[in-house]
Amino acid sequence: MGNDSEQSAARAPGPSITVAVVDAETPGNVGTIARSMKNFGLSELLLVDPPDLDPEGEAYGFAGQAREDVLPNAREVTFDHLVENYHTVGSTAVTNEDERSHTRYPFKTPAALADSLRGVESDTCVVFGRERVGLTNDELARLDEVCSIPAAADYPVLNLGQAATVILYELRDLTVGETQHPDTRHQRAEERAVEGLHDQFGDFLTAIDHPEEKQPKARRLWRRLVGRAHPTGREVTTLRGIVRRASQAVERAGSEAGDGDGSE
Repeated sequence: MGNDSEQSAARAPGPSITVAVVDAETPGNVGTIARSMKNFGLSELLLVDPPDLDPEGEAYGFAGQAREDVLPNAREVTFDHLVENYHTVGSTAVTNEDERSHTRYPFKTPAALADSLRGVESDTCVVFGRERVGLTNDELARLDEVCSIPAAADYPVLNLGQAATVILYELRDLTVGETQHPDTRHQRAEERAVEGLHDQFGDFLTAIDHPEEKQPKARRLWRRLVGRAHPTGREVTTLRGIVRRASQAVERAGSEAGDGDGSE
């Protein structure tokens, strides 16, 4: 992995995203959030009224590699500091309001939040509240917008660390320059080769005596199947070889059966 400046250069223009945790009750959840931040390319953690984060305690135990940078570099700030210095996004599970109240409404899902921030250059802070009660109405009223994770209506409340992980995952396109996955793009086979495969499939249908009136539909189904797959050149070459050998096997079987009939 490159250094922070190299990763920043690899990202598309967009917001600089910071994470804040308000009045966390459990050090372990702070560590879990720090780990999720590290997973998804974030480094600046702000803490409002945090618990004691003992380097030998559960916060550092849950933080994984984030115990080396994100967690020890976390800064303690006031809630006023968040409001005065960032475009703020409050996270909440409770959104039982409508347009008559604008404390927890309107809200965006994490995916919608990512879409709305894409291409917007701003210092944005995603703010998470307490484990049991989240952010208060007074706190949410001071934040710029609200984000809520869609979940089952009978139990929509996620653990604080889980909620942070889900939201930061959805924001990853804005924060991660390069993932561990290889480039999955591939080049579709040349159309001449694909058409050759279709012709060979038609020959195979004839070789197995597929009813003539059903062959046009079978060929269309085959064409649609191959078309959706966007096969590579190597895949088409392999398929052509298999279909050719299958046709040859059918023809040999028919020839041998004919020879056997003639000898009786």
